[in-house]
Amino acid sequence: MIIDAANGYIITNAHVIESATDISVTLADDRVVTAQVKARDERSDIALLQVKSGNLTQIPLGDSSKLEVGDYVVAIGNPFGLQHTVTSGIVSALGRSGINPENFEDFIQTDASINMGNSGGALVNLRGELVGINTAIVSRTGDNSGIGFAIPVNMVKTVYEQLLKFGAVKRGLLGVNIYTVTPDDAQAFGAADVHGAVVSQVFEGSAAETAGIKTGDIVTAINGAAVKSAADLRNTIGLLRAGEHVEVSLLRDGKPRKVTALITESTDSQAVDNTQIFRGLAGAEFTDNDGGVLVKSVEDTSLAAQAGLRANDLIVAVNRNRVASLKDLREQAKGAKALWLDVRRAGRALLIVVR
Repeated sequence: MIIDAANGYIITNAHVIESATDISVTLADDRVVTAQVKARDERSDIALLQVKSGNLTQIPLGDSSKLEVGDYVVAIGNPFGLQHTVTSGIVSALGRSGINPENFEDFIQTDASINMGNSGGALVNLRGELVGINTAIVSRTGDNSGIGFAIPVNMVKTVYEQLLKFGAVKRGLLGVNIYTVTPDDAQAFGAADVHGAVVSQVFEGSAAETAGIKTGDIVTAINGAAVKSAADLRNTIGLLRAGEHVEVSLLRDGKPRKVTALITESTDSQAVDNTQIFRGLAGAEFTDNDGGVLVKSVEDTSLAAQAGLRANDLIVAVNRNRVASLKDLREQAKGAKALWLDVRRAGRALLIVVR
């Protein structure tokens, strides 16, 4: 999509231009222009290109925070090389994650047909405003199955601004391991309606430790914006710039409180949550437990769910090696092409293979 006509800036998916040495852009009026890569961010799958051409028209930007399930949307792209194809559907869900555990995800799910060649194309509302970038599908055949995903335009704006200013995304780091609050957790904390992310570990010397965040705290909001899940917190912090002060709303021992944290800059080696372990475990959240690693929750349709993992499963061994903590699980997953998980479920022993 042309996002800035005056300067020739174009946004697409990073995976669309992966390994490309020469990039050309075919415009709607069939002009073909050469594009240069200004910057890219693989973690959000967004790339910024620039073309030297006049007479361009940029797409108006919408507000993805105003989207609701059931809203009508239109997907535009070149599926199977069929240029300028338009398909329609609705917003099926919001805030989807777990497609790639190493990336920052907050997908719009839609049943508008998205196929190979739609990546990088626009998802627009009925006013013609950009609300997302079509980027991924879930399918057993590789063709459209009614489950497609788009990066919300509000995330696109944030990444675009950083790519333009810094040439990269300087991600923030709070310094905690987290998992999503489950109904059982909420009941245990004496707050049945609480949503957010439970802090399972605070890293020494981190922004979280300096701010006074403790293990067992439930993060419910950042700068007044509600946090609904671990992925929500991860995305919010990860898209902040290092050096920013943020107000963190917490629930501790059933009582609300607020602290201020100075966000530090993350590196690829620093842990942010419990999902960055192994691609086949995407969509599952873990925590240390006596005797192994407890599966706190598993998102529907995620890779972990497809492998057979369920909430409350206890992983006691990986590839025939005992695991007593998340650290052990990460060590066993390094470089592995498959994980053989010895699992205890409701008193029964199971073997689950995750690829």
